[in-house]
Amino acid sequence: MYNKNSNNEVIIRLVGKLTLEFPAIDQLKVRDIIEETLYKYDVVTQETGLVVSDVEGKLHMYLACKKLDGLSKKTLYNYNLNLIMLSSYMRKALATIDATDIRVYLFQRCKNMKAGSINGQIYILKSFFSWLFNESYIPKNPMVNIKATKEPKRLRHALTDEEIELLRQACRTLRESSLIEFLVSSGVRLSEVVGVNKPDINWYEMSLHVIGKGNKERKVYFNIKAKILLEKYIAERKDECEALFVSSKYPFGRLSGRAIEKEIKNIAERAALNKSIFPHLFRHSFATHQINAGMPLPILQQLMGHESGDTTMIYAEMSQENIQHAYKINN
Repeated sequence: MYNKNSNNEVIIRLVGKLTLEFPAIDQLKVRDIIEETLYKYDVVTQETGLVVSDVEGKLHMYLACKKLDGLSKKTLYNYNLNLIMLSSYMRKALATIDATDIRVYLFQRCKNMKAGSINGQIYILKSFFSWLFNESYIPKNPMVNIKATKEPKRLRHALTDEEIELLRQACRTLRESSLIEFLVSSGVRLSEVVGVNKPDINWYEMSLHVIGKGNKERKVYFNIKAKILLEKYIAERKDECEALFVSSKYPFGRLSGRAIEKEIKNIAERAALNKSIFPHLFRHSFATHQINAGMPLPILQQLMGHESGDTTMIYAEMSQENIQHAYKINN
C-alpha cells in the first residue's frame, strides 16, 4: 500500500534537485508525475553506520518550498550557495546541531566580513532552521538565541539637484541620458530596470508595471524628460530586442545589472562628483526628494514597493528645513 507520508521527503527532494537543474519546470506538475509513479511503492531510507550531514538533502526541499513562496532566482541561488557551505562544514545531523555549533561556524565563516554581511548569513540560517523546526525535521531551533550583529549607522546622502544635473550633462549618448532620467524619476530597483521591456510601457500615462522583490508587481511612473529621451533612444536603435535598455554592440542583448552599474560609474567619473555613485543611490534619492516635496508616506511606500512604511523612511532623509518648519508649527 502506498504511504504518502513515507514518500513525501523523497518527492520534495527530487523536485528540488530538478528545479535547480531546470529552473523553468512546472514544480506542481513534476510532483504529480512523481507521486503517480511511486503510487504502488514505498521508499525506504538506506541506513549507514556513519553519521554525516543531512543539510544538502533538506536544502533541496527547503528551496523547492521557498520557490513556491515566490522567492527570486537570485535569492534562491544565494541561499543554496551559503547553505551548501554550511553542509560542507557541519558534518553532523541537523537534529543534533545546537547554538554552539552555529556560533563556531559563524565565527569561522564570517571572521573577515562586515556587520551587514554577517547579518545576511544569520538571516539565511534563521530562515532555514525555522523552516526545519516548523516542518518537524528538528526537535529544537538552534537559531532562536542567535542575535544579529549591531550594524553601524551609515549616512548615505541623497543626490542633490546640482549633482543630478551634473550627471545629466556628463552623458554622451541617448542611452546614458535616458537611463539617468529613468532612474531619477522612477525610483525603481536595479533588477527592475534590467527586466523592463518596451511593451511594458504606457507612454500616454508615462507609467509601467515592474516585478519587484518576492515576484510582486507594482505600478511606477516616470517624468516627461524620461519619456522624450526614451522615445528618442528607442527610435535610433536598429535591434529587435524587446528590452528597454540594450547593449550597444551586436547582438544587442538586454543590458545586465553589472553593465548598468558600469554605465553609471563611467558617467559619474565624467561628472567628477566627489562621492560614490551607484544605481541604488538614485532610488534612495527619489524617496528623499519625494518625501521632502510633501508626498504622503503611503503613496511613496506604494511607489517604492515596500511592505512597511518604516522601510520607506529608511530610504528617505528629511531636509533640515522641513524638520525646522514642522517644529515651529507644533511649538
